[in-house]
Amino acid sequence: MADTVIRNVSIVDGTGSKMFGGDVVIDEGRIIEVGSATSKCNEEVDGSGFVLAPGFVDVHTHDDGALIQHPGMAFKVSQGCTSVVVGNCGFSAVPAVNGEKTLDLSNIESHWQDLEGYRRVVEDGNVAINSMMLMGHNTIRSLEMKNLRDQPTDKQLENMRQHVQKGMEQGACGLSTGLVYKPGRWSQTEEIIELAKVVSPFRGIYATHMRNENDQLLEAVDEALLIGKEAQVAVQISHHKAAGKANWGKVGASLSKIDAAVAAGRKVTLDVYPYTAGSGPMIQYFNLANPDKELAEAIQLASCPAFRQYEGRMLIDIADELGISPEDAVVLILTAPEGAKTICIQHVMNEADVITNLEHSLVMIGSDGLPDLEGRPHPRLYGTFPRVLGKYVREQKIVHLEEAVRRMTSLSCDVHGLKDRGRVAVGKWADLVLFNPNQIVDTATYEEPQQEAVGVQRVWVNGRSVYENGRHTGVGGGRVLRYNVA
Repeated sequence: MADTVIRNVSIVDGTGSKMFGGDVVIDEGRIIEVGSATSKCNEEVDGSGFVLAPGFVDVHTHDDGALIQHPGMAFKVSQGCTSVVVGNCGFSAVPAVNGEKTLDLSNIESHWQDLEGYRRVVEDGNVAINSMMLMGHNTIRSLEMKNLRDQPTDKQLENMRQHVQKGMEQGACGLSTGLVYKPGRWSQTEEIIELAKVVSPFRGIYATHMRNENDQLLEAVDEALLIGKEAQVAVQISHHKAAGKANWGKVGASLSKIDAAVAAGRKVTLDVYPYTAGSGPMIQYFNLANPDKELAEAIQLASCPAFRQYEGRMLIDIADELGISPEDAVVLILTAPEGAKTICIQHVMNEADVITNLEHSLVMIGSDGLPDLEGRPHPRLYGTFPRVLGKYVREQKIVHLEEAVRRMTSLSCDVHGLKDRGRVAVGKWADLVLFNPNQIVDTATYEEPQQEAVGVQRVWVNGRSVYENGRHTGVGGGRVLRYNVA
């Protein structure tokens, strides 16, 4: 007797094909029937009025530490996410020094050194969802060069290559950079090319938070494409955007460059989040000797250990209350004890650019959420995927449901090497989400971000039910996946 059958459901299979009706049977973690089910099952789920799709893949996360600290991953499961890609923006939890703080954004104590060790710790923690690792350049550079602005010696570069090589051998999907952040911003293009070349024999990817996403956006795209060409690797451009009013509209020219590269035979894809605000470590965005006034006026505080009372508030309002300039408020907050741990939200993007991105067939969805649950994180942590399906599919009809699901599932799995996932088809792993297409929507806001979406009915990870009717089951069905290994 098989495990589960979902009957009379509308199936969006993840390929972009038109929705069709039928049944889906799950047994021993995989899909064994699609269509008119004949198997007898231990559990029958009535799918009438619901859509069944492959589980959503959040291709841009910083959940390296969250998979250990919050193994239930409620903020992802409740969106219908069954897998996440970690190690983005050059910050990964591996490699690490056992017993020391990790060099990713979670900064938790490590009990591992490499990806195999990390895999054991995560899976022993009964994690609810799957994950795939990118090897972070910032982490590797920090480990080998500390915070030096210097260019690496031959020995240091070889050590960095060995970290990438080991990660790829242990199942990572590629190399990531965060070239706007320290220490990545001090690296030259040639350094990145040499490290990306290590990824090429594994047919992995180069994922990049580019060197610039505002005034020099187009030049940064050129650099990313050059790295891919010289290293002979596929390029994944992270959270594609044009920041700052003077740059709104540039995403069109940026996408044209990418289209031209693809037409020339190159492999290039992108991810976006469906919001007009970004988020990240505030200390990375400001020169304390001369804080940028325009950016300061666009800042909202998400997590601020030094001044918890300011979390959720705009910096310009805090400055007005204190009788100081927004620039002085930046310095006040970042130089306070624990000020360097401040996470900010930057309201610097344009809705028209978000729509332009979502219309493009090579664009996947990634939340880029920072899972600091003590503060007021960007609402994308809880709302990204339901927001796309509710606001941009159902309400605004920017993209068809089937196409949106394709770019949340099969495209994401194919690019990041989640083998036998991302499609509702016989033989595939049963990572599935059941949702109401007429109700699904995000509820998280900038003021109250830790609110789960509505409209997601059931979620299965590797055939195990992890979410049922608004209830997290506590079942740990997840794995740390290996690139292109089922």
